[in-house]
Amino acid sequence: MAIYLVQHGHSLPKEADPERGLSEQGFAEVQLIADRSRDHNILVSQVIHSGKKRASQTAHIYAQALQPEGGISERAGLQPMDDVIAIADSLDTANNQMLVGHLPFMEKLVSYLITGSAEKPVIKFQNGGIICLDQSPDTGAFYIKWALLPVFD
Repeated sequence: MAIYLVQHGHSLPKEADPERGLSEQGFAEVQLIADRSRDHNILVSQVIHSGKKRASQTAHIYAQALQPEGGISERAGLQPMDDVIAIADSLDTANNQMLVGHLPFMEKLVSYLITGSAEKPVIKFQNGGIICLDQSPDTGAFYIKWALLPVFD
C-alpha cells in the first residue's frame, strides 16, 4: 500500500487565466502520466486535491484514468504554503490515496515524512508527475518507492 503525491500540471500564466488553470502542455503531461499509471495498474482509492483550478483539473484527469472507488474530493491544508504536519499526521498508506497539490508544499511534505524536517530537500517534483511513498511495516518510516515523471523536449 502507498500514498501518491502529485504536483499539478503546468498552468497558464495569471494574465491568461486569473485562476491559473492547466495549459495545453499541462493537460498533455498529466494525461500522459495518468494513462501510464492506468497501464501499470496503479490502484488509487481516492484522489484529493487542494481546490485550486489547476489541482482540480489534474485530479480529474487522474480520476478519469484510474477510476478510484472513493472518487475525487477537495481538502483544506494542501495549499502551496500550508503547514505539512497536519496532512502528514493524517496520512494512511493503507488507503492508497492520491494527493494533488502545489510547490513548495508537496516537496516539503516528502521531506518531512522522510527526514522529519520539511526544510531538508529530498526530491524535486515535476509538474503532473507522481511520487509514490510507502511506509515500512517494521519501522513505520516513509520512503520513496518510485516516481513516474513526464519527459518532454
